[in-house]
Amino acid sequence: MNYLGLILSFGISFAISLLLYIIFIPVLRRVKLGQKILEIGPKWHKSKEGTPTMGGLFFITAMALTVGGLYLSGTFDKTGMFFSINLCFALLNAAIGFVDDYVKLFKKRNEGLTVVQKLVLQVTATAAYLASLRLTGCINTFVPLPFSSQTVDLGWFYYILIGVVIVYIINTANLTDGLDGLAGSVAFVIAALFVIVGINAEMIDLYLTEAALGGALIAFLIFNFYPAKVFMGDTGSLFLGAMLVGCAMRLGRPLVMVFIGLVYVLEGLSVLIQVLVFKATHGKKRFFKMAPVHHHLELCGLSEVKIMAIFLAVTAAVCALAYIFVFAPFVI
Repeated sequence: MNYLGLILSFGISFAISLLLYIIFIPVLRRVKLGQKILEIGPKWHKSKEGTPTMGGLFFITAMALTVGGLYLSGTFDKTGMFFSINLCFALLNAAIGFVDDYVKLFKKRNEGLTVVQKLVLQVTATAAYLASLRLTGCINTFVPLPFSSQTVDLGWFYYILIGVVIVYIINTANLTDGLDGLAGSVAFVIAALFVIVGINAEMIDLYLTEAALGGALIAFLIFNFYPAKVFMGDTGSLFLGAMLVGCAMRLGRPLVMVFIGLVYVLEGLSVLIQVLVFKATHGKKRFFKMAPVHHHLELCGLSEVKIMAIFLAVTAAVCALAYIFVFAPFVI
């Protein structure tokens, strides 16, 4: 294990990220790049309007500079191909998020890109990602069975299944970014799991990359915990979803994201259930007071801090279970 590299990866990324937020949060305020709050959200969220957004740019920059330096130094050795493809995929999703944020801020359209526009871009990016991994020999069509060392060959269906999972997790990571500190803290816990697994599996590219992501996120969370001084925007949330999925792909267990990303899955399902019930009753009923589910919990009287703590505890619990029953016996 490269202890020095691990410390440097976390520390340098944290320092760069912290410096960027200290410098640019006042700049974002000055140029009035503030979050637009939808009228359909909780009424008390209107007080957040004007809070600087697109803050994801800075933790992305900090992480990219750190791991880029490590890559150029030869630290990743022969494992650089998977790392390069994963980083490009995450940055491509960040670019999609940036366009969405740009439309919201500069074109005065609160909802940004349409659902169809965003989905087409994400599906295209995911198809290119899987094709790149296949062509470079980084993946095959074998999927490990849950809680087993056995695998099953899904053939071409593998790409459809994994493609759906990837797009779902990325979008639900975006949905989770609705309360102060929520998306960043959930992503940090999952990244910490990948650091531990990467160390035990001796995947230097994995644990150094996720250490850099963790350092950058800690700096972001200093300014994003309630009450938030900056939001990550779609730029940051789509990047996080793609980066974490890429780690699961690197470990050869992409479907594990459905388990360790339980918070993401529940957030997405709450929206789906809400829409289905609303349409089935012709707009007369809703299953939740508001979707995603974190807004439902808010309307039930829980504070943002309590909801974040609950979701954080759930993520920590499923990550611990995944390490014990999925990664430790069969991967390491």
